[in-house]
Amino acid sequence: MINHTKKVAVFTGTRAEYGLLYWLLKDIQSDAELTLQLLVSGMHLSPEFGHTYQQIEQDGFSIDEKIEILLSSDSAVGTAKSIGLGVLGFTDAFSRLLPDVLIILGDRFEALAAAQTAMILRIPVIHLHGGEVTEGAYDDAIRHAITKLSYLHGVSAETYRQRVIQLGESPERVKNIGAMGLEYLKRSPLMSLDELSGSLSFDLVQPYFLVTYHPVTLSDEPAEQSFRSLLAALDEYADHQVILTYPNADDGGRRIIPLLEEYAANNPSRVLAIPSLGATRYLSAVKHAAAVIGNSSSGIIEVPSFQVPTVNIGARQQGRLAAKSVIDSLPTKKAIGIAIDTAITGAYKQADELIENPYGQGDTSRQVIEMIKTIKFKASKSFFDLSFEVIK
Repeated sequence: MINHTKKVAVFTGTRAEYGLLYWLLKDIQSDAELTLQLLVSGMHLSPEFGHTYQQIEQDGFSIDEKIEILLSSDSAVGTAKSIGLGVLGFTDAFSRLLPDVLIILGDRFEALAAAQTAMILRIPVIHLHGGEVTEGAYDDAIRHAITKLSYLHGVSAETYRQRVIQLGESPERVKNIGAMGLEYLKRSPLMSLDELSGSLSFDLVQPYFLVTYHPVTLSDEPAEQSFRSLLAALDEYADHQVILTYPNADDGGRRIIPLLEEYAANNPSRVLAIPSLGATRYLSAVKHAAAVIGNSSSGIIEVPSFQVPTVNIGARQQGRLAAKSVIDSLPTKKAIGIAIDTAITGAYKQADELIENPYGQGDTSRQVIEMIKTIKFKASKSFFDLSFEVIK
């Protein structure tokens, strides 16, 4: 019998992106009309960042291709070379797999390599979470570039749908499906505080902070200096424990790792440093946290659904749509301390007020699968022009 299932390649290069894609991967895997092809690259394959591909396998997924692209480097030159290695690796992978469609989420440099390769090979790309703005990182330009390399778009808010259309994508190919991570909140059971403590082999008591800080790649915000300011601010809250997760593989990230490891070693009962929590433990940690602190996109997109405040430090996420529980702070000790005080006292909201998350309700997987099954791909696409007057 001839197999007429549609081959759906899905790319993941980081722990965060994989967590957002988890339920979509499960639903593709269980759909009789689809065949999942999983491509894993970037931080997943690095021992430095926790060999997180092992978690993917433990979750019941077969990895069809492992594409090694990370250099032992912490510079922009290393990142640029990794993109080149990615193009070579993805070319071989796609030539072997021959997918009918490729799904890419977000704005990482690894994803850019996959998207540009697929476009040249005439593999239609479905891009998730396009149209967003993060002015402090080169992810911003990468995200918009992936938009132009993609054929269908699933965005997380109507504002972002309008921006993708503004980039010249035809409205019928752009759908507001909400944020992918909210599906995990609805469908995955989370751990109790005791279960989380046991899983981490760390005696967690409330209150505690969950902290993730990434390098800011397009702003005058030195990673080491800003992270030291964050640690100095945390010192003022000796009655709060701290879970510190590692930064990502952007240039400058590796310089943060020794700082957080030293901080944890000097405060063994108060601070836990861990390369990767995984999606279930991460969201469970969010659920029980007094605040989420740092500059990760999850602090803006997923955390407000837990009614937990976020202290968003610096310029990395500047421009994103955010709930009122997201408290912006300059990357200085004083400013971070003021923001933490605002978070833990609840001064950012009215008493008993429920925070509304602007990123949807968590019905993304079904909508993406509908896009996969109904796609009618044309290698060339027309630029959609808005009606406007030329400004001189």
